[in-house]
Amino acid sequence: MTDAEFVREIAQPLNGDANDYDALLELIGDARIVLLGEASHGTHEFYFERAQITKRLIAEKDFTVLAIEADWPDASRVHRYVRGASGDANADEALSGFRRFPTWMWRNSVVVEFVEWLREFNQHLDPKCAPAGFYGMDLYSLHASIDAVLNYLEKVDPESARRARLRYSCFDHFSREPQEYGYAATVGVTESCEGQVVEQLVELQRKAGEFLSRDGQVAAEELFFAEQNARLVKNAEQYYRSMFRGRASSWNLRDRHMVETIEALVAHLNGSRQPKAIVWAHNSHLGDARATEMSQHGELNVGQLIRDRFGNEAVLIGFSTHHGSVTAASDWGAEAERKSVRPALPGSYEDLFHQTGLERFWIDLRSVGEKEALFGPRLERAI
Repeated sequence: MTDAEFVREIAQPLNGDANDYDALLELIGDARIVLLGEASHGTHEFYFERAQITKRLIAEKDFTVLAIEADWPDASRVHRYVRGASGDANADEALSGFRRFPTWMWRNSVVVEFVEWLREFNQHLDPKCAPAGFYGMDLYSLHASIDAVLNYLEKVDPESARRARLRYSCFDHFSREPQEYGYAATVGVTESCEGQVVEQLVELQRKAGEFLSRDGQVAAEELFFAEQNARLVKNAEQYYRSMFRGRASSWNLRDRHMVETIEALVAHLNGSRQPKAIVWAHNSHLGDARATEMSQHGELNVGQLIRDRFGNEAVLIGFSTHHGSVTAASDWGAEAERKSVRPALPGSYEDLFHQTGLERFWIDLRSVGEKEALFGPRLERAI
């Protein structure tokens, strides 16, 4: 039996039917964390299938956390919309806060439709059930998160806001481009702001009891969001300094922050039932780095850390394609273009899957043992 014949034998075809993912949901079972990847940040089919699986996980398996590869403040606006606590008129408006390149990553038709679905789902949910939320887990929003912390403190404790503004003024010598700060602090042109951002997070955590005593559940949610923004500022400050020390250092810090965010969400929402989380990000974040050459470069990722933390309670799902199209840009910050995805290279996973002759399918790697066809070293597409 050839490798392609073996894959064809174990493949579960996808025909576009409502029951396409019945077996996948059975495999997921009682898992608490489901990671849903993508081989590119701009291919409709990846987004569409991921959204379909997510809807079923929320509706049928009581998942209440969706954490995406996006900044916390931008996603918070969408979170308020899907919870019915926003002044935005529709999903498109709620998503308009996503302005950082590449904007099409989250401001696209599939995400708009999904956000509207999630809002409607929450509206018709039994009041005894926990609504689902929409959260960001990335750390690029240094200044937006600073603004969010200050806005929160201005409402609850103006004196604390004054101290926070003084601490965060450490960044005022630079533009709103945090890379400038990172470079200056790394080469010794300026002192780092590490001490100030840590102090601010510690003070916010220390005063949590006082803030929580004021408005009950609303206060708890607002405090958690403020604390998460303060934590993001702390980690982002480290990240922008680490950018100039090598890829592995900054990559690892970023993925650790993502996992820290997921764990913080699960802990915050932990009530009578343990919350279950879905994660949307690129395959490079959500696969297990130990199974790729990333580990040879000293890199880890979300998939590895989540698997270490949750074991078999985590399910990792990736997406890829042999050929197709992708929305992408020719340079960072450039206009979006529709680009062709070339046919997969010989010897790659995508080439192997294409040889099966099946148009669309999924496979359960847990059920195939150490079959060399699927566990030997092969190229894998990443756009």
